[in-house]
Amino acid sequence: MPAAESEPWEDCAKGMAIDFDAPNQARLFDALLGGRDNYAADRAAVEQLAVLAPGVRQMAKDHREWFCRALRLLVTQRGVDQFIDLGSGLPTVDNTHQIVQRHNPDAKVVYIDNDPVVLAHGRALLEENDNTHMLDYDITEPEFVTTDPDLRRRIDFDRPIGLMLCAVTGHLLDDVVARATVHGWVDALAPGSYVVISQQYDHADGSHYAHLAAALRDGFRNTKIATAFRDRTEVEYWFKGLELIEPGLTFLHEWWPDGPRMTPLNDMNFMMLCGMGRKL
Repeated sequence: MPAAESEPWEDCAKGMAIDFDAPNQARLFDALLGGRDNYAADRAAVEQLAVLAPGVRQMAKDHREWFCRALRLLVTQRGVDQFIDLGSGLPTVDNTHQIVQRHNPDAKVVYIDNDPVVLAHGRALLEENDNTHMLDYDITEPEFVTTDPDLRRRIDFDRPIGLMLCAVTGHLLDDVVARATVHGWVDALAPGSYVVISQQYDHADGSHYAHLAAALRDGFRNTKIATAFRDRTEVEYWFKGLELIEPGLTFLHEWWPDGPRMTPLNDMNFMMLCGMGRKL
């Protein structure tokens, strides 16, 4: 059941500029997943999305399942024991720290966001987890963030890191900013690190999917949940200099599924690309 219009954790956010009357990216994703930490404006935005793209709720679930598979591979098969989750959003079911610490209790996780809603809620939930922290940074300033002592004392940049940029770059509307953000973070990583990215996809070929991307982009233009859909060439460029892990840059449901798919595919399953790259 959705959250009431006030929650005890809101006290943590006193003095922060939180607007509950407009949809918010973090709360929107929570609403798509059927969470309870969202508000009327977020639920209204979900309904608008569902009119344009009826499969959007299933896509959100598929994204969460892919995210879990990617993390599980890194912690159980690639030996990664420290992670940075950029633009992490609100805590939901099976968060980064829960997934990796289930397999390695000593794994360290740092969530980075500058959304006051996320910061207030996340810090309240993570108070008793010494290996997990939430820090207030702008992810588009990688040169500053990656050299800041507050992050450096929690993450060892001389060792491999799992860097998560999942459903985040689409909210960086300027292509130049998105490229600089991704490459700036990659440049700061040690060899052997992994970069995990998912991005809203524009087929850019005049197809039904290309028209759907345009409708979704235009339907929320000039709102707080505006999203940039990008073509394959642009997303591939973000992995420049990285070794793409099989099956490469592909759709969520094609990236190492756990078994036969039981839920029918819909248009939204073809509206997001995902991939993992290893820094050499």
